[in-house]
Amino acid sequence: MSKYFDLTGQVAIVTGCSTGLGVQMAKALAAEGCNIVALARRKNMVDEVAADIAKTYGVKAIGVSCDITDTEKVDAAVEEVLKEFGRIDILINNAGTGGVTPAEDVPDEMFFNEMNIDLAGTFKMARAVAKKAMIPVKYGRIINIASMYGMVGNKIAGSAPYHAAKGGVVNLTRALAAEWGKYSITVNSICPGYFYTPLTQETLDSDFFQANARTMIPLERYGNEGELDTAALFLSSKCSSYVTGAILPVDGGYTCM
Repeated sequence: MSKYFDLTGQVAIVTGCSTGLGVQMAKALAAEGCNIVALARRKNMVDEVAADIAKTYGVKAIGVSCDITDTEKVDAAVEEVLKEFGRIDILINNAGTGGVTPAEDVPDEMFFNEMNIDLAGTFKMARAVAKKAMIPVKYGRIINIASMYGMVGNKIAGSAPYHAAKGGVVNLTRALAAEWGKYSITVNSICPGYFYTPLTQETLDSDFFQANARTMIPLERYGNEGELDTAALFLSSKCSSYVTGAILPVDGGYTCM
C-alpha cells in the first residue's frame, strides 16, 4: 500500500509555531515522520513545542527564535536549520497577525505592520529557504497560510489591512509557483476560515458568531482542531508533485457562496 503522506526523514519549518494552528500542523507532519523546526519569536514557547513534539512523535524537533520581518534574522535562522539538519524540504508560512478596526479609522502604522508581517514576512521566509535549501537540490514544498479573507471581504469585523495582506499572499503564491516550478518546488496556499483555538474559543462560541456561522457557512459551524491538518499534509507530500499555484480554501464552504 502506498504511503501517500509519509514524510519520514524530511525536515519542515513551521512559522508561527508557538500556539494554535501552527502547532497543530507541526504535530500532523511529525505524526508522519517529519522532523520539525518550530519557529516563532518567543524562544521559550517554541522550545516547549519542540520538546513536546519530539517526545510524543519520536522525531527530531528544535525551536528557533526568529522575527520574520527582519531579513538578517530570517537568513540566520535558515542557516541554523541547515547546520542542524542539512536540508529543508517543507516550509509552512503560518506566522501572521490580524487587527480589527473600521477601514476609515485604520492608522498607517496598523496597515503597514500587517503588510510587513503577513506579506513581507512570508516572502522573506520563502526567499531564504528557496535560495539556500530548495533551489540547490531542485526540490521543495512551500505552503503559505493565507485566509479566506484573502479571497473575499467581510461585514462583521472590519480588517481591511488583513484582507489586503492575505490577498497579497494569495497572488504571491501564484507568482512564486510560476517562477520556481522549474526547480521542482511547489508553492501553494491554504486559506483557512475561522477555526477554534484557545484564543478564538470564546469569540466563536458567542451568540453573534454562532448565528453568523449558521447564516454564512454552508457547514453551519467553525473549524475544529485537526481539520486543517490534512490540507497541510496533502500539500507537503512528495506525491503532490503536480499541484502548484493552488489556492485551497478550508472554510466550511464560506467562499463558495
